[in-house]
Amino acid sequence: MKNVNYFVLALIIGFISCNEKSPLPPIQPDVITETTINDTDDPAIWVNPIDASKSIVFGTDKETNGGIYAFDLNGKILQDKSILNIQRPNNVDVEYGFQLNDSVSVDILAFTEREKQQIRLFSVPDMQPLDDGGFPVFEDETNLEHKLPMGISLYKSPKDSSVYAVVGRKTGPDGSYLYQYKLSSDSTGVSSKLVRKFGAFSGQKEIEAIAIDDENELIYYSDEGVCIRKYHAEPEMGDSEISCFGGEHFLEDIEGIAIASFPNGEGVIIVSDQQKGQFNIFSRKDNSFIKAVNLTTLETDGCEVVTVPLNETFSSGLFVAMNDEKNFFFHDLEKVLGEWFEN
Repeated sequence: MKNVNYFVLALIIGFISCNEKSPLPPIQPDVITETTINDTDDPAIWVNPIDASKSIVFGTDKETNGGIYAFDLNGKILQDKSILNIQRPNNVDVEYGFQLNDSVSVDILAFTEREKQQIRLFSVPDMQPLDDGGFPVFEDETNLEHKLPMGISLYKSPKDSSVYAVVGRKTGPDGSYLYQYKLSSDSTGVSSKLVRKFGAFSGQKEIEAIAIDDENELIYYSDEGVCIRKYHAEPEMGDSEISCFGGEHFLEDIEGIAIASFPNGEGVIIVSDQQKGQFNIFSRKDNSFIKAVNLTTLETDGCEVVTVPLNETFSSGLFVAMNDEKNFFFHDLEKVLGEWFEN
């Protein structure tokens, strides 16, 4: 009987502890996607310029037999838009208006393929490969562990419309942790060229989440055990760190980053507080802490956001977060931001 009582007591303590991780009022998702096969990780959102209600959410399924799953706004898998049999895809991003030639531009989707030590590039929404099988990354590294890509974010320069991929890895040195590649196209096809190495790493955990504010030409990435690091996105602006902020607001791992951009430089940066089951929201203008929200996800890695109306359900924009049950949660953006959005 004593053993049973201790067992019950342990269950009660465990239940209380779990609840203490998310003390904020829960905000339930508007849509939960269908599940993938293995392990969801990171989303990206492509807004259909002709009919926003036909926009696509892409999400990685992270394993040797993984893929990039495409979902409609009801959370249903679009088989004809999904890219399967990818060897451990990790993070994914989209960019608009990549110039293929003088008269043709396409929207693009890029993702890391860790086990092949490369990044992949596809056109959206026709999902045609543009990379001749993949672009190798971290080629100058001799340590295999330092060649395994994880995070990726695309940047389109407002200065000259050049498009870059900023790529992180599973582990690496304390400096030059990120590599920035320029994506170009000519009569021979699309190519990738390394233009710089930059980015501090504390060495405490790892760096995965990368997000880029195109308008403000800024890169943010999560040094998971320390802070959110901020750098210039334009290579010629230099490699000095601008700031390292927010670490005191997280329980353990600082994970996915999503930038909600509004006019006149307004907006927020939404970051996953993974073990606490919450998201911390910071000002886009000065990176000050605004508030935390509980979106009921479990162990969120990646997240993404768009601020344009998509349909009746997501009339103020869409926030997507990975959930540790092989799926993604979709939230109407106004519900996430609450009074900040209303003001």
